[in-house]
Amino acid sequence: MKLPTTTISIIALASTGALAMAAPASAQTTDTGLYLDGGYTYLDITPEGSDDGVDSSAITARLGYKFTPMFSLEGEISSGVDDGEFDYNVDEDEFGFDDNDDGDFDDIIAASGDIGVNYLVAAFAKAEVPVSDMVNLHGRLGYGYIDLDATVTTPGGGDINIEDSADGPAAGVGASLNFDNNWTIRGDYSYFDFDDTDTHAGTVTAGYRF
Repeated sequence: MKLPTTTISIIALASTGALAMAAPASAQTTDTGLYLDGGYTYLDITPEGSDDGVDSSAITARLGYKFTPMFSLEGEISSGVDDGEFDYNVDEDEFGFDDNDDGDFDDIIAASGDIGVNYLVAAFAKAEVPVSDMVNLHGRLGYGYIDLDATVTTPGGGDINIEDSADGPAAGVGASLNFDNNWTIRGDYSYFDFDDTDTHAGTVTAGYRF
C-alpha cells in the first residue's frame, strides 16, 4: 500500500515545525486519562470505477481515553470542507440512466463530477511506545463509516446526484510530540478499506490531555 505523497508531506511538515518550536526540556504526557484533539485532515478518496483518487479536506475532532501509558481507545469524526473533482466510469444499469437514449442500459460511459465527504466517523484501539521523553509512536486498528455525496455529469449532458455510505476496517500509524504534561501535536496516517471507496487520510491535530 503506497502512501500518497501529499499525506506524507503534511505529516512531515507538521512534525518538523513542532520540533522547531518545542523547548529542549523533557516532557511527558499524562500517563492515563481523557484527551481531546482537533485539527485538519487531507483525504484521498478512490471510488470504485474512478481512474484516480480524489483530493478533499476535512476538519477532525477526536476524543479518547488512555487506560494505560501504552493503550487507548478513541473515536473521531471528520466533516468535509471542500469537494474534489474526478473522472468516473458509470454503469447505466446501476443508475437506471439511459444517457445516449439507445433503449438499453448496458453501456459504460465515461463521466466527470465532484465528490464530497459529509462525514467520516471511526473508532480505534491505539497502542503507543515512547522513543524519547518528548516523542511517542503509535499504531491503530479500528472500524470506520463514511457518508459521501457526488454529482456526476455524463457525456449526454445529464447530471446524476449520488449519496452513498460505506463502512469497513481501518488501520493507521502516527507520532505525537509532547510539549508538556498536557499539550501535544500529533500526526496520523490512516487507511479505510470501504467496499466501494478506498480512503487514505493524513491528519494533523493539536491535543490536550486532562
